[in-house]
Amino acid sequence: MNRIFTRHGNPDCIAFFLGIDGLTEILILDFHKDWQRRVRVHFDQPGRKHRRREARLAKAAAVAPRPVDKLRPVVRCPTVKYNRRVRVGRGFTLAELKEAGIPKKLARTVGIAVDHRRVNYSKESLVANVARLKDYKARLILFPRKSGQFKKLDSSADEVNAAKAAFAAEGKTEGYTTKLGAIFPIKNISAAEAVTEVKRDELPKGEEAAYRRLRETRSEARYKGIREKRAKAKAEEESAAKK
Repeated sequence: MNRIFTRHGNPDCIAFFLGIDGLTEILILDFHKDWQRRVRVHFDQPGRKHRRREARLAKAAAVAPRPVDKLRPVVRCPTVKYNRRVRVGRGFTLAELKEAGIPKKLARTVGIAVDHRRVNYSKESLVANVARLKDYKARLILFPRKSGQFKKLDSSADEVNAAKAAFAAEGKTEGYTTKLGAIFPIKNISAAEAVTEVKRDELPKGEEAAYRRLRETRSEARYKGIREKRAKAKAEEESAAKK
């Protein structure tokens, strides 16, 4: 016999139906909330798009000639599913900054993002990001904090004056950029480029039969005990035959 469990006189309680499959909840659906008045629409999307663009241009003009974004590292995506891809990371590690010769306190003041928690687990990532930092350092024009007072790390007066003149004259900023993503892009290689055939003459000297040597070493380690046992038994038989 099917039974329903509920509390008398309480419409907000949950009712359960005892059927063949066990205790099953009976859903109490309430559609008397005038949902048509609570629908949120986004008719202001074109206007928001325009405002965002105007805000980006205003920010670029306010910080010019400085870049609007920071230099960030190339990192590999986590998990086995996505680790074939690379993407923009949060910040450079302290090891990468040290290798590139950039003090960690200076890095944040010249548009370089720093993440002290990140760790380099491979030499490949360290080399790639150090090269990225050195390229940025070579292209960077560092203005003095106070006009006319050039310090050791600042760019030369000629470079600074040329950059100022280029940004002062509208439409003559060719050779300068305020968007780092354009000159430091992060590209993923295609599947066709990722796999290449390794020819025998391209292998290092002495590594031509590396796989075969690995299999032979594995086989020797696997059958070492059996072969020692056979050799010992054979030696005992020979010694017994001589007696």
